Parts: sequence; C-alpha cells; structure tokens
Amino acid sequence: MPRNGLKLFALGAALAMLAGTTSANARPKLTGEQELADMLKDRVAGKPVDCINLSTVSSSVIIDKTAIVYQSGSTYYVQRPRSGAETLDRDDVLVTRLTSSQLCSIDTVQLHDRSGGLWRGFVGLDKFVPYTRPPKDKPA
Repeated sequence: MPRNGLKLFALGAALAMLAGTTSANARPKLTGEQELADMLKDRVAGKPVDCINLSTVSSSVIIDKTAIVYQSGSTYYVQRPRSGAETLDRDDVLVTRLTSSQLCSIDTVQLHDRSGGLWRGFVGLDKFVPYTRPPKDKPA
C-alpha cells in the first residue's frame, strides 16, 4: 500500500472509531413531553393565571412542539399555546409585541428562525401554569 494510502486508511479507521464512540455515548432524543416532564419533575402545578409580568422573567425555554417555559424567580410558568404549538422549535427566537408589561393569554408570540431571522409563524397563547417546588417538611 502506498504511504499516502496508509495515512488515509489510518485516518479513516480513527474517524470510524470516533463515530462509533460518539453514537454509543449519545443519549436518545427525548420527545417534547418527556423533556417538559423532566424539567418539572420536582415541581407542583399551581392554579393557571391569565398573565405573567415580563419584567420579572429571567429566561424562557422553548420545548419542541410542546410549550414555552418562562422562569420568574424560582417559579416556572408553562405556556402550552392553544394554537401553533406544533411549530415550536428550540432554535426559534420569540418576538413579543406588548402593550403593557404583562404577557397574557390573549397575546400571540411570533417565531423567527435564529440563523436567518426569517418569520416562521406564531403561537396563540393560553393560560400560564405556575410550577413551584413544594415546601420542605420541617423535622418534628
């Protein structure tokens, strides 16, 4: 085998081993429902609310084809849109036009592609369900 051929063979073998290792260590992709359940596993749902105050929201996470989770302090507000949830993609940017400091169940949120900024659609919001950690039991 020519010297260059041996180098290519060694490189190909190394890449094949690396690809095998990567796929063996890869975790299976969770569905949106599974990802949301995992995020909320130690939390309890509260009474749904019509609006949340956006000035107290520190972050938001899109759960693919399922929900938007807004974090305010230690509370997670889960927004399961009444329309358009199937278009939610974690790579989207949420664009919200507000007339007040609150985001409400009557509002819509536009979805824009993160890489190109192109408009991808919108979701029609529903009530926000707050999830909090239950109080810890005090020793007797």
